[in-house]
Parts: sequence; C-alpha cells; structure tokens
Amino acid sequence: MERPWTRVSKHKPRKSYVKGVPFPKTHQFEMGNKTGTFDTTLYLIAERAVQMRDNSVEAARIVATKYLETKVLGANYFLKILVFPHHVLREKPIATGAGADRYSQGMAHPFGKPVGTAVQTKPGMRLIRLMVNKQNIPLAKIAMKKFSLKICTPTKIVIDG
Repeated sequence: MERPWTRVSKHKPRKSYVKGVPFPKTHQFEMGNKTGTFDTTLYLIAERAVQMRDNSVEAARIVATKYLETKVLGANYFLKILVFPHHVLREKPIATGAGADRYSQGMAHPFGKPVGTAVQTKPGMRLIRLMVNKQNIPLAKIAMKKFSLKICTPTKIVIDG
C-alpha cells in the first residue's frame, strides 16, 4: 500500500502538504487501571494490511470498554490502543447541476480537502493491548472479539504471559 503525501509538519508548517487536518475522534487511548499489576497480556493483531477510519477505532474502543467495565470492573483491567490515526483522508466533492461536466473535466488529479483521519495497518501489527489477571481471560477474549467486530480487518488474539 503506497502512502500518498499527507504529511503534517509540526516544526515547519509551511512545508505541510495537507492544510486543516481534522482532529481524530479517538481522544482516550488508555482505559482501566493504569497502575495495577496484571499477570496476563492479550494483544489483538491485524491479519491484513488495511486502512481503518478513526470513527471505527473509537466505536470499537467504546464497545470493548463498556463490556470490560460491566463484567471485569474498572480496577481489574488495563486497555491501551496501540495505533494512532496519522493518515489524512481527502475527498474531492463531485460537481452537480448545469455545467458540471465542463467543471469536472479539468480535474484530472484533484488533491481534495481533508475529511478525516485513518490508521494504516500492516499484517502482524498489534492494534490493542489488554492486561488482566488469569481468572478474567475468558471475559477479556470476549471484549477483544467485540473490538474486532467494529474494525474492518480480520484479527487474531495472542495471549502473552
């Protein structure tokens, strides 16, 4: 998957290729007990190279967190999203109405305006890390499955520790 020029420079904003990048929908990347000690770590791993919108990552985070809050309780897990939506999605609006064909003919390679951000994954990339104690592993697997149903790539769960 070739990356198009969607760089946003913090140090030299004049050299940025994309102006006005929308802020990603996911604001919280760590949930649960950040200081707790857990004996098991589960990873959700992407099996395909895919581009996931930040909306789907946020929806998956909400579903998994809600399930873990009710079943495992807040002090008995730590969930961290390991991917960040750096890739900027662009869209060129389609012209409609009278004279639209003449307007659109000169638009061979339109750059488009930023409409959102996305996560670009590779096969074998870790998406989230979930730390729990051994007695909560079945519930953690269900939460991981709920997370994976909201994103657009097949995933596998790897238990470490």
